[in-house]
Amino acid sequence: MITEEKRKVLDLFAQGRKLYKMMNFPEALKYFGEALKTDPEDGPSKVYYQRCQYYVENPPPEDWDGVFVFKTK
Repeated sequence: MITEEKRKVLDLFAQGRKLYKMMNFPEALKYFGEALKTDPEDGPSKVYYQRCQYYVENPPPEDWDGVFVFKTK
């Protein structure tokens, strides 16, 4: 059974992911941040939060396909 807290995290993550795919990284950051306030250990939200932070500073090209490419090891 999924707890109410986990359902909230899942809903916030889904909204953030939708905005991420639309390249609306500042808004997506808000949703991933809220998910992390609810569950600071949520791995997927942590990853996407960091990716959004990166893309706010380093926007991907207009033809971006949604794939995150590592630039460093």
